[in-house]
Amino acid sequence: MHFSKNGNGILIGSGKPIMKFIFAILLVGFTFIQCSKITSNENTKKIYTIENAESLLPKPIGLVNDFTYTFTQGQRAELEKFLRDYSKRTTNQIVIVTVDEIQPYTNINDYATDLGNYWGVGTAEKNNGLVIVLNMKSREIRISSGYGAGKVLSDEFLKKIIDEEIIPYFKQNNFYEGLMKGLNKIIEHWDKTSL
Repeated sequence: MHFSKNGNGILIGSGKPIMKFIFAILLVGFTFIQCSKITSNENTKKIYTIENAESLLPKPIGLVNDFTYTFTQGQRAELEKFLRDYSKRTTNQIVIVTVDEIQPYTNINDYATDLGNYWGVGTAEKNNGLVIVLNMKSREIRISSGYGAGKVLSDEFLKKIIDEEIIPYFKQNNFYEGLMKGLNKIIEHWDKTSL
Protein backbone atom coordinates (compact mmCIF):
# COMPACT_ATOMS: atom_id res chain seq x y z
CA MET A 1 0.00 0.00 0.00
CA HIS A 2 1.36 3.39 -0.73
CA PHE A 3 0.24 6.78 0.52
CA SER A 4 0.45 10.12 -1.15
CA LYS A 5 0.03 13.42 0.50
CA ASN A 6 -2.10 16.28 -0.70
CA GLY A 7 -3.09 19.55 0.90
CA ASN A 8 -5.90 17.97 2.96
CA GLY A 9 -3.91 15.18 4.56
CA ILE A 10 -3.01 11.65 3.68
CA LEU A 11 -4.79 9.92 0.77
CA ILE A 12 -4.75 6.28 -0.02
CA GLY A 13 -2.86 5.94 -3.26
CA SER A 14 -5.22 4.27 -5.75
CA GLY A 15 -8.22 3.92 -3.46
CA LYS A 16 -8.51 0.20 -4.31
CA PRO A 17 -7.65 -1.22 -0.86
CA ILE A 18 -10.28 0.95 0.86
CA MET A 19 -12.86 -0.03 -1.78
CA LYS A 20 -12.08 -3.70 -1.16
CA PHE A 21 -12.53 -3.14 2.57
CA ILE A 22 -15.90 -1.38 2.08
CA PHE A 23 -17.02 -4.10 -0.34
CA ALA A 24 -16.08 -6.80 2.20
CA ILE A 25 -18.10 -5.06 4.93
CA LEU A 26 -21.12 -4.73 2.63
CA LEU A 27 -20.81 -8.37 1.56
CA VAL A 28 -20.72 -9.59 5.17
CA GLY A 29 -23.70 -7.36 6.05
CA PHE A 30 -25.72 -8.56 3.07
CA THR A 31 -24.94 -12.21 3.90
CA PHE A 32 -26.07 -11.66 7.49
CA ILE A 33 -29.34 -10.07 6.35
CA GLN A 34 -30.04 -12.93 3.92
CA CYS A 35 -29.31 -15.53 6.62
CA SER A 36 -31.64 -13.80 9.05
CA LYS A 37 -34.37 -13.73 6.37
CA ILE A 38 -33.98 -17.47 5.85
CA THR A 39 -34.20 -18.08 9.59
CA SER A 40 -37.22 -15.78 9.82
CA ASN A 41 -38.96 -17.61 6.97
CA GLU A 42 -38.27 -20.95 8.62
CA ASN A 43 -39.83 -19.68 11.86
CA THR A 44 -43.01 -18.52 10.11
CA LYS A 45 -43.80 -21.73 8.27
CA LYS A 46 -47.50 -22.34 7.89
CA ILE A 47 -48.93 -24.59 10.57
CA TYR A 48 -51.96 -25.61 8.52
CA THR A 49 -51.59 -27.96 5.58
CA ILE A 50 -54.20 -30.05 3.81
CA GLU A 51 -52.71 -33.14 5.46
CA ASN A 52 -52.94 -31.91 9.07
CA ALA A 53 -55.88 -29.48 8.95
CA GLU A 54 -58.36 -31.97 10.33
CA SER A 55 -56.29 -32.54 13.46
CA LEU A 56 -55.54 -28.81 14.00
CA LEU A 57 -58.74 -27.01 13.13
CA PRO A 58 -62.33 -27.69 14.21
CA LYS A 59 -64.99 -28.74 11.73
CA PRO A 60 -67.69 -26.15 11.00
CA ILE A 61 -71.16 -26.72 12.41
CA GLY A 62 -72.80 -23.79 10.63
CA LEU A 63 -72.17 -20.09 10.17
CA VAL A 64 -72.16 -19.72 13.96
CA ASN A 65 -69.59 -22.04 15.52
CA ASP A 66 -69.95 -21.34 19.23
CA PHE A 67 -67.55 -23.98 20.54
CA THR A 68 -67.38 -22.24 23.95
CA TYR A 69 -71.15 -21.79 24.44
CA THR A 70 -70.64 -18.04 24.78
CA PHE A 71 -74.08 -17.32 23.33
CA THR A 72 -77.43 -18.63 24.49
CA GLN A 73 -79.22 -21.10 22.26
CA GLY A 74 -81.59 -18.32 21.18
CA GLN A 75 -78.71 -15.96 20.36
CA ARG A 76 -76.97 -18.67 18.31
CA ALA A 77 -80.19 -19.27 16.36
CA GLU A 78 -80.69 -15.52 15.74
CA LEU A 79 -77.07 -15.06 14.60
CA GLU A 80 -77.30 -18.11 12.31
CA LYS A 81 -80.51 -16.82 10.69
CA PHE A 82 -79.11 -13.29 10.38
CA LEU A 83 -75.95 -14.55 8.64
CA ARG A 84 -77.80 -17.05 6.40
CA ASP A 85 -80.24 -14.36 5.25
CA TYR A 86 -77.35 -12.02 4.48
CA SER A 87 -75.49 -14.72 2.55
CA LYS A 88 -78.59 -15.58 0.48
CA ARG A 89 -79.14 -11.92 -0.33
CA THR A 90 -75.54 -11.11 -1.33
CA THR A 91 -73.46 -14.35 -1.61
CA ASN A 92 -71.07 -12.76 0.93
CA GLN A 93 -70.44 -15.24 3.72
CA ILE A 94 -69.65 -14.39 7.35
CA VAL A 95 -68.67 -17.09 9.84
CA ILE A 96 -68.41 -16.64 13.61
CA VAL A 97 -66.16 -18.90 15.70
CA THR A 98 -65.67 -18.94 19.47
CA VAL A 99 -62.81 -21.01 20.90
CA ASP A 100 -60.95 -21.34 24.19
CA GLU A 101 -57.58 -21.90 22.56
CA ILE A 102 -55.87 -21.82 19.20
CA GLN A 103 -53.02 -24.25 19.88
CA PRO A 104 -50.63 -24.95 18.22
CA TYR A 105 -51.10 -21.47 16.77
CA THR A 106 -49.64 -18.53 18.65
CA ASN A 107 -51.23 -15.86 16.46
CA ILE A 108 -55.01 -15.43 16.18
CA ASN A 109 -54.63 -13.82 12.74
CA ASP A 110 -52.96 -16.95 11.31
CA TYR A 111 -55.57 -19.13 13.00
CA ALA A 112 -58.48 -17.12 11.54
CA THR A 113 -56.93 -17.07 8.05
CA ASP A 114 -56.20 -20.80 8.03
CA LEU A 115 -59.65 -21.59 9.40
CA GLY A 116 -61.31 -19.54 6.64
CA ASN A 117 -59.22 -21.28 3.99
CA TYR A 118 -59.82 -24.77 5.40
CA TRP A 119 -63.57 -24.24 5.73
CA GLY A 120 -63.82 -22.54 2.32
CA VAL A 121 -65.63 -19.48 3.66
CA GLY A 122 -67.06 -17.36 0.84
CA THR A 123 -67.51 -18.29 -2.80
CA ALA A 124 -64.54 -19.53 -4.81
CA GLU A 125 -65.19 -17.04 -7.62
CA LYS A 126 -65.51 -13.94 -5.44
CA ASN A 127 -63.40 -15.00 -2.42
CA ASN A 128 -65.93 -13.03 -0.38
CA GLY A 129 -65.69 -14.69 3.00
CA LEU A 130 -65.23 -13.14 6.42
CA VAL A 131 -64.21 -15.08 9.54
CA ILE A 132 -64.71 -13.62 13.01
CA VAL A 133 -62.77 -15.54 15.67
CA LEU A 134 -63.21 -14.89 19.39
CA ASN A 135 -60.60 -16.56 21.60
CA MET A 136 -62.51 -16.38 24.87
CA LYS A 137 -59.64 -17.55 27.08
CA SER A 138 -57.14 -14.93 25.90
CA ARG A 139 -59.91 -12.38 25.22
CA GLU A 140 -58.78 -11.77 21.64
CA ILE A 141 -60.85 -11.12 18.54
CA ARG A 142 -59.80 -11.18 14.91
CA ILE A 143 -61.75 -10.56 11.73
CA SER A 144 -60.07 -12.12 8.70
CA SER A 145 -61.29 -11.47 5.17
CA GLY A 146 -60.89 -13.30 1.89
CA TYR A 147 -59.12 -11.42 -0.90
CA GLY A 148 -62.38 -10.33 -2.53
CA ALA A 149 -63.89 -9.17 0.76
CA GLY A 150 -60.62 -7.46 1.67
CA LYS A 151 -60.98 -5.12 -1.30
CA VAL A 152 -64.01 -3.58 0.43
CA LEU A 153 -63.31 -4.40 4.08
CA SER A 154 -59.73 -3.31 4.75
CA ASP A 155 -57.82 -4.44 7.83
CA GLU A 156 -57.92 -0.83 9.05
CA PHE A 157 -61.71 -0.67 8.71
CA LEU A 158 -62.17 -4.03 10.46
CA LYS A 159 -59.83 -3.00 13.29
CA LYS A 160 -61.85 0.20 13.73
CA ILE A 161 -65.06 -1.85 13.95
CA ILE A 162 -63.47 -4.11 16.57
CA ASP A 163 -62.13 -1.21 18.64
CA GLU A 164 -65.11 1.14 18.41
CA GLU A 165 -68.15 -1.10 18.01
CA ILE A 166 -67.38 -4.54 19.44
CA ILE A 167 -64.85 -4.17 22.28
CA PRO A 168 -66.91 -1.70 24.39
CA TYR A 169 -69.67 -4.34 24.65
CA PHE A 170 -67.21 -7.20 25.16
CA LYS A 171 -65.69 -5.36 28.13
CA GLN A 172 -69.13 -5.62 29.76
CA ASN A 173 -69.41 -9.32 28.75
CA ASN A 174 -72.18 -8.42 26.28
CA PHE A 175 -70.75 -10.58 23.50
CA TYR A 176 -73.95 -10.98 21.51
CA GLU A 177 -74.73 -7.24 21.51
CA GLY A 178 -71.15 -6.33 20.59
CA LEU A 179 -71.06 -8.82 17.76
CA MET A 180 -74.42 -7.69 16.38
CA LYS A 181 -73.33 -4.04 16.53
CA GLY A 182 -70.11 -4.88 14.66
CA LEU A 183 -71.88 -7.12 12.13
CA ASN A 184 -74.41 -4.41 11.31
CA LYS A 185 -71.63 -1.85 10.67
CA ILE A 186 -69.66 -4.33 8.54
CA ILE A 187 -72.72 -5.30 6.47
CA GLU A 188 -73.78 -1.67 6.04
CA HIS A 189 -70.31 -0.78 4.71
CA TRP A 190 -70.06 -3.93 2.57
CA ASP A 191 -73.46 -3.30 0.98
CA LYS A 192 -72.78 0.39 0.39
CA THR A 193 -69.40 -0.15 -1.28
CA SER A 194 -70.50 -3.19 -3.30
CA LEU A 195 -73.25 -1.35 -5.19
